[in-house]
Amino acid sequence: MELSNKVAVVTGSSRGIGRAVAVELARRGADVVVNYAGNAEAAEETAGAVRAAGSRAMTVQADVADQQQVNDMMQLVLREWGRIDILVNNAGITRDNLLPRLREEDWDAVLNVNLKGAYNCARAVIRPMLKARWGRIINISSVVGLTGNAGQANYAAAKAGLLGFTKSLARELGSRNITVNAVAPGYIATDMTAGLAEETKGEILNRVALGRLGAPEEVAAVVAFLAGEGAGYITGQVITVDGGMGI
Repeated sequence: MELSNKVAVVTGSSRGIGRAVAVELARRGADVVVNYAGNAEAAEETAGAVRAAGSRAMTVQADVADQQQVNDMMQLVLREWGRIDILVNNAGITRDNLLPRLREEDWDAVLNVNLKGAYNCARAVIRPMLKARWGRIINISSVVGLTGNAGQANYAAAKAGLLGFTKSLARELGSRNITVNAVAPGYIATDMTAGLAEETKGEILNRVALGRLGAPEEVAAVVAFLAGEGAGYITGQVITVDGGMGI
């Protein structure tokens, strides 16, 4: 139970990768704040899985793109549990389209949630982490942020921005024993990929060395490692979990 007595905030953890991360952190001893934007029922399911793993769970609805909602969430956690040790910036949305048809509001929505949301959350937890002289910030990016993808200019821009944000923040916080890293998943079997056409899935699998989609739990295992003491000398790094897609 290497994360015993630690408190983790996992944004967008009502389903998919976020849920798997929340459960894995709980399995390793952390108490988990399950953040969600709108699906309270799914968030409660995640919280139930966290409790079943032996840890405390708190569900908090907050739009990470809204600084005030984020601040209110973090203050609630600090009042109730007294600390925030781990932040996993996982919340993300897609609004895919080729650039000539990509609406300005869809560009803004994706950048606001996927990139500004990470800024809002990190900014809100830095002070308690500085006070404790210990912290872990893990940003969930994407291989699309490294390679680009047609029809996802907004998503790719946001996920690439997270990488620069990760490296810059790692330099700012390293002297206070706070690490900042990014995990870049490839194509993972989640609700987001379930809607892909079979032809598209086949094209993707042809590019993946392991010949299959990844599981959310495989991403969660890497996140949990980065959250632990064993990753204390790792910061500013981007770890891809893509089955060899980027080889």
